[in-house]
Amino acid sequence: MKALGSSIYQRLVIIVPYAWLLLFFLAPFLIVFRISLSTKALSVPPYDPSFAWTDSFGDWWDKLQTMSFDNYIWLAGDPLYMNAYIESLQIAGISTLLTLIIAYPIAYGMAQAPRTIRPTLLMLVILPFWTSFLIRVYSWMSILSTTGLLNQLLMALGIIHEPLVILNTNTAVYIGMVYSYLPFMVLPLYSALEKMDGTLIEAAQDLGCTPIGAFWRVTFPLSLPGVIAGCMLVFIPAVGEFVIPDLLGGSQTLMIGKVLWTEFYSNTDWPLASAVATILLLVLVIPIVFFQHFQAKADEKGR
Repeated sequence: MKALGSSIYQRLVIIVPYAWLLLFFLAPFLIVFRISLSTKALSVPPYDPSFAWTDSFGDWWDKLQTMSFDNYIWLAGDPLYMNAYIESLQIAGISTLLTLIIAYPIAYGMAQAPRTIRPTLLMLVILPFWTSFLIRVYSWMSILSTTGLLNQLLMALGIIHEPLVILNTNTAVYIGMVYSYLPFMVLPLYSALEKMDGTLIEAAQDLGCTPIGAFWRVTFPLSLPGVIAGCMLVFIPAVGEFVIPDLLGGSQTLMIGKVLWTEFYSNTDWPLASAVATILLLVLVIPIVFFQHFQAKADEKGR
């Protein structure tokens, strides 16, 4: 009886995450994909579905054979959407790299700090989450404007003689991205560095390794799981970011999140917007698969 209970418990542990993914990932994806195969219509909701969930299997099969991918063909033929995808990936990639460069020293310093103050440092990292994300982005609009705090400070110090134009540029978007997603990079890095055995560094230095060499040969390779996890946590949401490029970026900042909002709410073209979202999701699956592959390799080496 005890063995039976243990077997049921093990199966439940496996089933629960799969059920979660099925309910909150696969089901919404299928709904969005179904809308992407529909046609725009003057109705509520504003599309004519290609097939209904209540259709019989025969009806489904007949409609699958005549299914139209016009929305995807339109996306492939319009350079606007391709440019939006490319610029989104570019901005997200640069933002992720800048966030990593800033977050790594912070996480390393936290991991090397005395254990008594580490909880305080950890709280300071997550402290911005206590304030609304939208309010924090609006505050950056005030800081980066031509009459904002940053320009006033630089002019008071005599560093510049006329205000810098930072707001409504890609520079402002990078600043907003790095600031907003910095905790998502620091936390996994800190988790990886905090678990590292300090005697490995001492052993490397005893064998003639310089402090910089010990970092690149020992510390950084051991922190790679945290680096990759942090990059995924920053890169994936940054690709589809809407608020930051809309408020801090200019009219030339074309990201896929702004395109999605325009198609859904301004053009009310739900089928085309759903096609944009479907392709974006498929693009983001690639780094997730890469991360899982790396984690599987790391687990094999750990064994």
